[in-house]
Amino acid sequence: MDVNIPSALTQVLLIEDVSQVGYARRTAQQFAEQLGFDETDAGRVALVATELASNILKHAAHGELHLRATGNQGVELIAVDRGQGFDLDSCLVDGFSTGGTQGIGMGAISRVAQVFDVYADQRGTAMLARLYPRAAGAKDIRYGVSQHSLHHDPACGDAWHLAIQPGRFSVMVADGLGHGSEAERAARAGEEVFAHDAFLDAGVLFNDLHIGMTGTRGGAVAVAQYDATADSLRFTGVGNIGASLIGPGKSRGLASHPGIVGVQFRKAQPFDYAEVSGQLLILYSDGLQSRWNLADYPGLSHRHPALIAAILHRDFCRGRDDVTVFVIALEAIDG
Repeated sequence: MDVNIPSALTQVLLIEDVSQVGYARRTAQQFAEQLGFDETDAGRVALVATELASNILKHAAHGELHLRATGNQGVELIAVDRGQGFDLDSCLVDGFSTGGTQGIGMGAISRVAQVFDVYADQRGTAMLARLYPRAAGAKDIRYGVSQHSLHHDPACGDAWHLAIQPGRFSVMVADGLGHGSEAERAARAGEEVFAHDAFLDAGVLFNDLHIGMTGTRGGAVAVAQYDATADSLRFTGVGNIGASLIGPGKSRGLASHPGIVGVQFRKAQPFDYAEVSGQLLILYSDGLQSRWNLADYPGLSHRHPALIAAILHRDFCRGRDDVTVFVIALEAIDG
């Protein structure tokens, strides 16, 4: 089954007061209904949003609830905070509470959501729940993305796109020069070209991207094409989109060429990487600092990619540009 997941901003709901819990519940429920969830399934989303937001207030006093569509019929919610963390195993036991409540929140989330994962340390907590309509039978895609515009501008100069076919996927991240509506126009022009034929030979694809982005500000673009059968990854980049492969006990950066797609660049030479199955691919725009190291977060590389994207955004966002963090596990995807 072919799946195309288009670029979309992460919706951020501030959780700083008990009154915002109800708003988060209503927003999440309406979002699920817009995606086609029936009343019962949308009610499950509302319950999880309530518990996640309440847990932020209990354990950290304030934080954020991130909301987005998974692109394959699901709703993703991530509670992100900078609290002191907690003992996950204890908190999953019904009746345990650090906040003087009945202590049913995390246990309820883990039962109601089809996907549940948590990472907590002294820097804070990120708690993930993904829910799908019960009748859909959708399988989780182990990828995650955290995309945010500068100062919550409706226009975002970053764009990404994930195309999935049996046994392979292709992903693009683009960063239009600057920020605002003109940067968005450049990045979206690149996404439109990419979405038309995401598995095209990289050299031809970048020529098409260059033509499609001509007349805009242009921007940086990176494309990664993974073939599970061949166990190989082909990476092609022009400009300053960061890229890393994270494997057991090792991390390596992926090289891009200088230039601006849509304006001027000399070449878009692909680089091939073999025996990459089981590793993580991380792509990020320059709104994210490059000094992060997953080794500083013991066990995080084994958590869901959506948690990794959210935590990297929380801890390394520069705060002066649009930012996109895209993380995906290199494995066969059914879609």
